[in-house]
Amino acid sequence: MQNWIGIAIWILMGAGIGLFMRAVISRPEEQPGHAQIIMALGAFAALIGGMLGVGIFHLYEPLSLSVGGMTGAAVFAAAMTFVYRWGLRTLI
Repeated sequence: MQNWIGIAIWILMGAGIGLFMRAVISRPEEQPGHAQIIMALGAFAALIGGMLGVGIFHLYEPLSLSVGGMTGAAVFAAAMTFVYRWGLRTLI
């Protein structure tokens, strides 16, 4: 049960990081309705980052509520949403 709670925290944290990146990297020409996409991207990136963090840092006791899992989720979600926001800005 503890792993499912940790995975839910990863998803919520990734969505929150996505909204934070949307606020930090603002685009004046952005169309409305873009928040759902960046929240989904942040949540997906947090899942991948959390799995990588648990796999890399906690080999003997893989728990999703570990420091490695939470750090991996936060870093990967921030990196992917930053690249998404920054990349779209420079392509237009």
